[in-house]
Amino acid sequence: MLDQPTPQHTPLVDEQGRAVSLAALRGKVVVLAPFLSLCQDECPLVTGAFIALQRDLRAAGLGNRVVFVEATVDPGRDSVARLAAYQKEFGADWDLWTGTPTDVAAFWKPFGVEYQIVPEGQPPKTDWFTGTPLTYDVEHTDGYILIDPRGRERFVDATAPNLAGKLNPKLTSLLDDGGVHDLRHPQAPNWTTADALASVSWLLGTAVPVSGS
Repeated sequence: MLDQPTPQHTPLVDEQGRAVSLAALRGKVVVLAPFLSLCQDECPLVTGAFIALQRDLRAAGLGNRVVFVEATVDPGRDSVARLAAYQKEFGADWDLWTGTPTDVAAFWKPFGVEYQIVPEGQPPKTDWFTGTPLTYDVEHTDGYILIDPRGRERFVDATAPNLAGKLNPKLTSLLDDGGVHDLRHPQAPNWTTADALASVSWLLGTAVPVSGS
């Protein structure tokens, strides 16, 4: 069972340009995922899963005890303005973090999250924010991380989410052909929202019912 320190004081900023850190979230369970706003495969699925998880936690009256965070692995493009637009456009009702390339790398290194720039597929998809063709993609570690109220890393699942083919149209529009295939034909041992909710329930010390919707 994991019980590891996290980069509590690495300085990043949120979608409003406000200074943020994991230290400021002490006392909460943190559900953290690597992402980029221009991801064409797993990240839109994670955003969809987080929407469902947040809904179930709020329905159970536990929304104030859990914080969701998606932190970028693409600091070169994920500006504050872009993250604010992503939050509004795609329903990510939680913090989206970015920072300098150095700070982002320092943040992800203790978690073992790896990422690298790779060529964009051809023909390139269009950047939803600028309307211009994409010039590169970023491969990165999948999954999500759970941090307990003490700020310790307690659980990680480095696989993609299984949404049983259900994702809202706006998030689906971000997917390339491979992403659509993964949405419609998820491969074991991909995690479900019920799996993630069970893990969050473990840290909360109370069972959270799954809505099933």
